[in-house]
Amino acid sequence: MIKREMYMSRIREFINTDLVKILTGIRRCGKSVMLELIKEELVMRGISPANFIHINFENLENIELYDYLKLHEYILDKIKSIKGKAYLFLDEIQEVEAWQKCVNSLRVNSDTDIYVTGSNAKLLSGEFATFLAGRYVEFVIYPFSFSEFMDIYGSVAGEVSVKDVFKQYVKLGGMPFLANLKFEANSCKQYLQDIYNSVVLKDVIQKNNIRDVDLLQRVIAYMTANIGRAFSANSISKYLKSENRNITGETVINYIKACEEAFLIYCVKRQDIAGKKILAINAKYYIADHGLREAVYGGNSRDIEIVLENIVYLELLRRGKNVTVGKADNDKEIDFIAEGSGEKAYYQVCYILADESTKKREFGAFDKIDDNFPKVVLSMDEFDMSERGYKHMNICDFLLGI
Repeated sequence: MIKREMYMSRIREFINTDLVKILTGIRRCGKSVMLELIKEELVMRGISPANFIHINFENLENIELYDYLKLHEYILDKIKSIKGKAYLFLDEIQEVEAWQKCVNSLRVNSDTDIYVTGSNAKLLSGEFATFLAGRYVEFVIYPFSFSEFMDIYGSVAGEVSVKDVFKQYVKLGGMPFLANLKFEANSCKQYLQDIYNSVVLKDVIQKNNIRDVDLLQRVIAYMTANIGRAFSANSISKYLKSENRNITGETVINYIKACEEAFLIYCVKRQDIAGKKILAINAKYYIADHGLREAVYGGNSRDIEIVLENIVYLELLRRGKNVTVGKADNDKEIDFIAEGSGEKAYYQVCYILADESTKKREFGAFDKIDDNFPKVVLSMDEFDMSERGYKHMNICDFLLGI
């Protein structure tokens, strides 16, 4: 089991605090494994597993606990038999209506340390979120980074070059369970298709009572095909009308929002670098796992440049950065502006710097940015082509933190 220290290092300082620890992210990204890692940490601190209460709400044996009052009563009964602090693990809590009422009551009225996972961003929105306002800390869990994928792939396939492992990563993505399938191509594709269907059905269609499933699928297909490209709801609406499917821009916006709430799609806003303001038009969208794109849509090798963008974007999120797309004075676009912890950096992503015109385009995007923050071009080239104070890095080196 991969230790996922990137997340544990953040969670560790909140163990045994009054705050509810909420782990969110797309289905099957490893949230349940994180709960097991937290348990391991607690055992290492001398806590007995007898003090753990773990409920998985995807298990139909727990369907009666979908009522928050029954859940509250059940947990209180369990706590009575525990000596000392109880450690509560509630997996996929979104199945429980008004779960926040139950959790907050337990937090206030019992000696518990509480950990919750969920696959929908609505967990922390709406009227019931007020019950936990200021009393929780959220950790977004993502599929495996390239570094994590490399560790687990090496344990299955033996010694393989970084270049060859990255080829597999581009094709398969980072869903943790793929290691159990020994990274066999056909089995992985079937598994990823099943994840996609599960997310769309349970977390998009059912949660939002969407009736026109075919139209939703077409909107998602459009976004999946066009990751990393700027487009608007109206552009999707016009495209679908050209295929004789009428849909309003408002409906498209609602469908996109539902996909974002299910952690299937991430929206990246555009930033006017000179004016330091966020622009409301033509955002970019990326998918939670590029392996899902390959399994459902295909073409990751053909569309390698935008897939590399997707990989870099998710890596910046893993590192805790706030990411926007930049628009410079010369109308050139900066792929990513990453900010956080008082730091800032600009990134351009391309496949290879094949010729002088490509180098001029990628490095030239930084020319009108008047500050001293790092400006980095990432590509698959193995030779350092840094110039004029602008840094160049191999994408694999960047992802591995070399």
